[in-house]
Amino acid sequence: MGPGLIWGLDFAGDGSTSPVARCDSETGGRFRWLHLNLADHGTRQWIATADQLSPQIRDLLLAPDTHQRALVDGDSVGCVLHDFERDFDVADTDRIGALRIALTPTLMLTTRLHPLRSADIARSRLERGGGATVNGPGQALDLLVGAMTANIAEIARTLSHDVQSAEDAFLDGHYPPEPRDLIRIRRRLAQIHRLLTGMRGVFQRLEEDEELPEILLPTVEKLAQRLQAVDADILGVQGQLRLLRDEVDIQAAQRTNQNLYILSIVTALMLPATLVTGLFGMNTGGMPLAEGPHGTLLATLIAGGAAGVTYWLLRQMGFMRR
Repeated sequence: MGPGLIWGLDFAGDGSTSPVARCDSETGGRFRWLHLNLADHGTRQWIATADQLSPQIRDLLLAPDTHQRALVDGDSVGCVLHDFERDFDVADTDRIGALRIALTPTLMLTTRLHPLRSADIARSRLERGGGATVNGPGQALDLLVGAMTANIAEIARTLSHDVQSAEDAFLDGHYPPEPRDLIRIRRRLAQIHRLLTGMRGVFQRLEEDEELPEILLPTVEKLAQRLQAVDADILGVQGQLRLLRDEVDIQAAQRTNQNLYILSIVTALMLPATLVTGLFGMNTGGMPLAEGPHGTLLATLIAGGAAGVTYWLLRQMGFMRR
């Protein structure tokens, strides 16, 4: 049973590429990139017996856990990074999958369980050309992780635009943004920040590993800085969102306080009148104005007068000067 090869490319020294039909075929260039489907049982069998991979790298590729990590074994490097999955008809989803990477001087092996965005972006860049070439493991890693950071940066720009649009509409006096929209943005930003934090930790550990091959060190340093910059953008959008939510909460609190103030004033004005009407409404003997022809009118005037006196007292005490 052969491995589940999704696609493969051989890179020649002159920058040209040629497709790979079988994983075990003879290398037609200086460097080879194989992208495999880990859900295929044949892929697992092929990795378990691949002579070009060390036992530690094979274990990392086949391990069931998906937390982000990296290891260096001689001239080979293996790592697990998180990336956003895609559907066949939807390129951008909020599901996160694990991308497993094995790097040797002549081979980059990437595996996944579900379709991921980064591999598609990297392959499309290679097919378009425009200077995207691979001559060794450093350039291959740079191309792959660069595709991941570019996708995350695009998502960050979209979220930042959503926050700015909501803030502009709110400041222009329109209706405040829907809470569920702000919650959706906050959750997505937190998800991306956690993803980037894990990726930064992976490349920081690689950068500090004294056994890291020298050819990969410049690439690892550059990618660590790039991830830090993208994470800083995410933190900036989170700050924008936090300020917007504070402004919305302040306005909501002011509106609530104003409504409570009006309700309190109305209650204070009506309380004396209610007391008067309650007094005259008692069905007991000796009730004032009960025998006169204008008792109801006089009781109404007394209730209105009580409310007027209450209003005057509230103004004297400063409660009506807002």
